[in-house]
Amino acid sequence: MSIRIGIYGYGNLGRGVEAAIAQNPDMELVTVFTRRDPAGLILHTPGVTATAADKAADMADSIDVMIICGGSATDLPVQTPALAKQFNVVDSFDTHAKIPQHFEAVDAAAKEGGKVAMISVGWDPGMFSLNRLLGEAILPQGTAYTFWGKGVSQGHSDAIRRVEGVADGKQYTIPVEAALQAVRNGEDPQLTTRQKHLRECFVVPCEGADLARIEKEIKEMPNYFADYDTVVHFITAEELKRDHSGIPHGGFVIRSGKTGWEQENRHIMEFSLKLDSNPEFTSSVLVAYARAAYRMQQEGACGCKTVFDVPPAYLSPKSAQELRRTLL
Repeated sequence: MSIRIGIYGYGNLGRGVEAAIAQNPDMELVTVFTRRDPAGLILHTPGVTATAADKAADMADSIDVMIICGGSATDLPVQTPALAKQFNVVDSFDTHAKIPQHFEAVDAAAKEGGKVAMISVGWDPGMFSLNRLLGEAILPQGTAYTFWGKGVSQGHSDAIRRVEGVADGKQYTIPVEAALQAVRNGEDPQLTTRQKHLRECFVVPCEGADLARIEKEIKEMPNYFADYDTVVHFITAEELKRDHSGIPHGGFVIRSGKTGWEQENRHIMEFSLKLDSNPEFTSSVLVAYARAAYRMQQEGACGCKTVFDVPPAYLSPKSAQELRRTLL
């Protein structure tokens, strides 16, 4: 029997989830719920059509897991608790500081409905979170480092586009190579925000815009660029489309630690990702955790869960016997 999946939202993430489901033979897409006109949404999956978002409750018995593909700023804090009362759900809530608050709201809703809700699933939070946990548990005497990039920051790119006189733009987060190398060398550096990452902006200005003012406003923008060394390039719309149309990302989680009675032996644990498409990789993680949510609910679990609560075997379609034989 296939796990029946619903997708709630059909932006970059929702489209990625649809593609990922097609790669998992134990899953089937039931429908995509959209706030747009469903008739205008053409899906890639043969025989599957879109459904109005406000009709989701009518299909509660037809869907095993709902993968929610809204944004963390305003969508998921509302959508995930609401849907968790009726569906097993998975989301990619990634506002790190607000995860405890989101967890509490979703946990209450999921327990009310007797469902499993998996939140903050992706690569960070998600895969990076797991590797931070492993590093800390295995090397308790040590230091953890997380570097992001090189990759497109969608939030920072949006911030650029809000600047007066900017027609379009994209921002890349880039690890500072000297800092990354110092960590890999086991030097245990104490790094400031500015020392860890730099930000590179590609900006399409409106005709006649004051370029000096735009650059100054970007570089001094609090919470986004003021704490970083920031480079601003002004380019044409054609150049942006030609050279910066993708959404790559990635990064590194590194744990530097020592063992032995005199702490004489040093160890470096490193996990890295290099992603051509941030949303498509995140979508693939969401789909794997949808399988885990379904299995956990089948065993009687309910309430909110994170990647820390899921046995790795629940992510795989293989049986326990197959996993022991092929991967252990």
